[in-house]
Parts: sequence; C-alpha cells; structure tokens
Amino acid sequence: MKQYLLFSLIGVILFTGCADSKKDQKGTFVGGQIMNPYNPYFILSKDNKTIDTLFLDQNNQFGKKFENLESGIYSFKHPPENQIMYLEPGDSVLVWLNTMQFDESLNFSGRGAAKSSFLLNMFLNNERNNNMMLSYYKINPIQFTRITDSIKKTRKDKLRTLNEKKKFSKSFLELANNSIDYDFYHLRERYTFLVKKYYSELAQQIPDDFHSYRKDLNFNNTQLKEYYGYLNFIEDYLRTRSIERCLEEFDTNSDCFELHSVANIKYRINLADSLIEKDEIKNIFINRLAIQGLVFSSNAKKIDSILGILQEIDFNGKNLPDLKQMAGIQKSLLPGNNIGDLALLNLKDDIVSLKDISNKPIVTYHWSTEAPEHFKWQHSVISNLRQKYPELEFVGINIDEDSKQSWKKTVEIYAMDTDREYKLNSPNINMNLLKNYLNKLIFLDTNGNIFNGEAQLNTPNFERQILEFLNN
Repeated sequence: MKQYLLFSLIGVILFTGCADSKKDQKGTFVGGQIMNPYNPYFILSKDNKTIDTLFLDQNNQFGKKFENLESGIYSFKHPPENQIMYLEPGDSVLVWLNTMQFDESLNFSGRGAAKSSFLLNMFLNNERNNNMMLSYYKINPIQFTRITDSIKKTRKDKLRTLNEKKKFSKSFLELANNSIDYDFYHLRERYTFLVKKYYSELAQQIPDDFHSYRKDLNFNNTQLKEYYGYLNFIEDYLRTRSIERCLEEFDTNSDCFELHSVANIKYRINLADSLIEKDEIKNIFINRLAIQGLVFSSNAKKIDSILGILQEIDFNGKNLPDLKQMAGIQKSLLPGNNIGDLALLNLKDDIVSLKDISNKPIVTYHWSTEAPEHFKWQHSVISNLRQKYPELEFVGINIDEDSKQSWKKTVEIYAMDTDREYKLNSPNINMNLLKNYLNKLIFLDTNGNIFNGEAQLNTPNFERQILEFLNN
C-alpha cells in the first residue's frame, strides 16, 4: 500500500502539475501499477481495437501520454482480466490493482479518475444486483418496481452529488445518466423473463406501465456500445420479447423457452436486424445469436438453418467467415463423429492424441485463462465428478492462443491435476471460436467416437447424461 501511495503521489506531481498548460490539456495520460501481475503488460483498447500495449517496469508500473485520444469509454486488459474506464483529453488517470482481487481492488486516481471510478462502482453494484435477482424475481411486480425505482433514484442522486464536486463534462454526464437508465431497464427485462418462465402467476400481475420505458429506447447509442450494461440490456430485451411473442402467438409455454431453437434464434436475429441500424451494434447481436444457434444445434439440418437465417437478412458482417467456420466445427462435434486423433500438448511439451490419453471413456471440458471465474468454478465441479465417477477420464483442454507458459503457470497456480490437463494443438482452428464451447463437455468412447457433444455442467440433467453414457 505504501508503494501505491508513493506512486500515486509521484504520478500526481509528474502528470498533473502542468494542468494549466494548453499542451498538457490536449494529451491524456494513462499509467498505474499492478500487484501480483499475471504478465508484463497492460493493453488499452477501444472498439475492439488495440490502441497500445504498455509494458510493466521492474516495479510493475507503467505509463504513457497519448496525444489524440477522443472522449469515451475505453477497455483495458491485463489478461485474463479486463475492465473499462472513461477518458477525456486532459485526463491523467492512474490505475492500481491487485490481481488477487481484480475488480474489488481496482482503484483509479488522478485528474479525471472520478469518471472511471463511477463506472467501476456501477459495475460492482450490478454484480450485486445480479445476485439479488436470484431471490428478488420471486417477489410480486409491485415490490420489484419499488426496489428497482429505489436503485435508480439512489444512483441518480449519487451522480448529481458527485457532479457538484467534479463538474463533469456534458458528454460524460449524458453517458452516466444513460448507463443508469439501461441498467434499470435491464433489471426489469430480466425480471420479466424469469417470472414468465418460473412464476406464471406473478407474470399475470405485471402492471401495464411496468415496461413504459420501452417507448423511449435507443438501440443505436454508439456512445454506450462498450458499456456492458447497455449490451446486457439489449440482449435481455431481445430474449424477453421473443418469449412474449411466442406466448401471445401460441398461448403455451411448452416450447417458448427453448431459447436455442431455430425459431427463437430466427425471431431474435430478425428483431435485432429491424431495431438496430448501427452496424457496429447490430453485428454484435447477430453474431452472438448466430453463435448460440450453431453451438446448440444438435444436427446438420439445424446448423444449415442458422446459416440460412443470416443469408435471408443479407448479413455480411466481418464475422461471417468465422460463423461459417464455426458451423463446420459444430458439425464435426455431432454424435457419431470421431475426434480421437485430435492433437493435444501435455505439460511436458509432448504431442498426444486425445484417444491415447486413457483406456477409459473420456469426458472433455474446455477452459480459457481469459475466463478465470469460469475455470475456477468448473475445476471445482470436475474434481467432485472425478471422485464420483472414477470409471470416466475427465480431460481438461485449454483453448487459448497465447503462450504455453501462461497456460502452465495457471495450471500451477490453481493446483490443477497436471496429469489431466492439456492444451489444444490445432493451428488450423480459430481458437477464439472455441471460447463459445467453454460451457460444453464432450463424451467420447474409448475409440474417440462422440457419444454426446452438447452436455453442460450447469444443467439439471447433466448427471443423468453421464449415467446414460456409462450405460450405453
């Protein structure tokens, strides 16, 4: 902590001392310190494009002045973690964090840091609200209305008070107010989906004005296109509307909640295509929905149907070649296909074939260092399954494109079973596409034939699928 305070003091002296200089006001400084770093760099990006990679020095500190950064939300990565910050010309923002608790320890200081701190607090509050939803969606709509109205009012009041001290720019105030609004809308849409799915009696009590905000929605707010709350809202809105349309049209919930059916995917893609005019936002959701449809397709006909939907709307986004490649990947993972010769790298740097790892039937699970919370939870579940089903071999496959050392270090730090952890060694496959399979497991017989290619750890029928596999 002393080192942090010293670095902050030095940073303020060096980088904000000339605050009145016109030259200084034109530039934007970004610097900081990372405790317990995963790797030696900090990546700043915007619109999914890397602006610069800043390397840590011997004290794990970094910093650079940028001359032409425009105002807006920026993403930064210290792989596998990432967050957002808000920058404007004239800002000198210092970032301090400890990777042991990335989001919780993250701290912004310096001129202009209050904007990033506000967005960080919004993120942490949204995380708590997501957990809150697990219990609050069971209450009646009137109570839920009062709770969400209170959350929105509290955030607006805090922003107003903070602005009185910091005198935010008009553009940031607009973004901050919109972010509060869309986080509020997101809570309403998520509640609607959950009660319609699990508590139909509560769904009948939703008042007419519960969704009154829908008439004022803007699906083309490019200022918010990197704000996760806005993107989460649009995703949930498309999902909720697809359910509402289905229930109105068919008056039954028998298939309406099959979110990965071709019919549901088609409706949401068409809805996104009609509501969103800005390609940089529209393509995000068409790409996401197409991936969902492909990953959860259980036969070649469904896979071709998803590609057909894209053809119907004349989709020509830059990700179209990737989607076509993903269709091929999904077809190769359908039951009956053989992937026993899949090349994997073990921790001794030996290349081995998947089918040669064990004489037992194999269950593969897949993970990425870029999703730490996921792989920590996943490995905990797998550890219990290994004890419960010793007749199966659970094989971990890391799908990252980065260096072997990063993978090996992660295996070591989290005390994973070194005899059962491998890294994919298939240069012809776009590894980024495989991140869409992190929730899936593949069941293989001793010859490498796929028995089940769509099992998921977090589904109620997962262990029933294991028993079916064992009894086959």
